[in-house]
Amino acid sequence: MADGRFGPAAVALAGVMARALGWRPDEFWAATPADVAAVLATEGEAGAGMDGRALATMMERFPDE
Repeated sequence: MADGRFGPAAVALAGVMARALGWRPDEFWAATPADVAAVLATEGEAGAGMDGRALATMMERFPDE
């Protein structure tokens, strides 16, 4: 941004992502704005979430072993 606010705002957001999600700086800077928005979205903003059938399917595909 021309007014210089992007740098400090990005650094602050990187700190939030590091504390909240354990993202390292390289993970933050490699993420797209859509990645960050998806992670920070609340359930109401992101949609209905996953139903029981979808969860069961995912658990079958990726069992904890």
